[in-house]
Amino acid sequence: MKKIGVLFGMENTFPGALVDRINAMEIEGIQAEFVCVGGVQMAAPSGYAVIVDRISHDMPFYRAFLKNAALTGTQIINNPFWWSADDKFFNYALAEKLGVAVPKTVLLPHKKYPPQITERSLRNLQFPLDWDGVFDYVGFPAFLKPHDGGGWRDVFHVHSPQEFFHAYDQTRDLCMTLQAAVNFKEYFRCYVVGQTDVRIMPYDPRRPHEHRYVLDPPEYDKKLLKRVEKDAITLCKALGYDLNTVEFAVEDGIPYAIDFMNPAPDADLHAVGKESFDWIVDKVSKLAVKKAQRPVKSELRWTAFLNPREKSAEKKTIAKKPAGKSAAKKEKS
Repeated sequence: MKKIGVLFGMENTFPGALVDRINAMEIEGIQAEFVCVGGVQMAAPSGYAVIVDRISHDMPFYRAFLKNAALTGTQIINNPFWWSADDKFFNYALAEKLGVAVPKTVLLPHKKYPPQITERSLRNLQFPLDWDGVFDYVGFPAFLKPHDGGGWRDVFHVHSPQEFFHAYDQTRDLCMTLQAAVNFKEYFRCYVVGQTDVRIMPYDPRRPHEHRYVLDPPEYDKKLLKRVEKDAITLCKALGYDLNTVEFAVEDGIPYAIDFMNPAPDADLHAVGKESFDWIVDKVSKLAVKKAQRPVKSELRWTAFLNPREKSAEKKTIAKKPAGKSAAKKEKS
């Protein structure tokens, strides 16, 4: 029997629905359940063929458990090694390289540092920082937000240098980014599952959190929606995420990727609505079953999870070389 486990925290609707949907498929040799884990022996198998991870970003113990599970053959949605290495500023830089539109963004030094960090620890850090250069590049209004955050925590909307410095003084020891604001008309949050399936959900971040999903949206330009879908898949393929949400703010018809590091995306029935909830439960169920039935051995190095298309092209190039040598030998003989 191959077990699919769901590892979760405070959420109530999605984990149970996922377990019920997989078991309702009545696939021989496949069973889903909630993960149960205590003390973890090193290099010991987890007992699960697949684990859907919804909480390890908040629980270091779970993250360490999942890495050990991956080492012993468990397929993890999403891969805990790359998730541990990723951050939003890197994602913005990657999007720029991939040709996906992103707002101008600058990474900033911490406002405060841990007690053990002294001035001698900061001798490579420019001081004073060229704030005028930063502001000229990004412009105002802008968003000051953590380079590795989520849930709209510690996000500040600033309209001037004065507002920026007031906000920056409140960021404690967080590493922050300053990003140009997009004067958006449309805004989308997209589920992406298996790096192939996309559900575009109209979303309004200006509303109260529980009302941000627009359940009665207007019609949108089909070309815009196709570009949103294409860019969402491009980003998730490059990052290697099997489950993610990608957010786009649209200004003058251009979808700017705002946030695409959500490997445990909101999937609450009462937030996303029944249609989107049923869609995400169905797609993740099928993905988990597929991974359980056809496991793929992962290369457990961070670089192995990035830019799979480039690696694929490299392998093809390498594969061609022996063929050329073989042909040359035949000609000589």
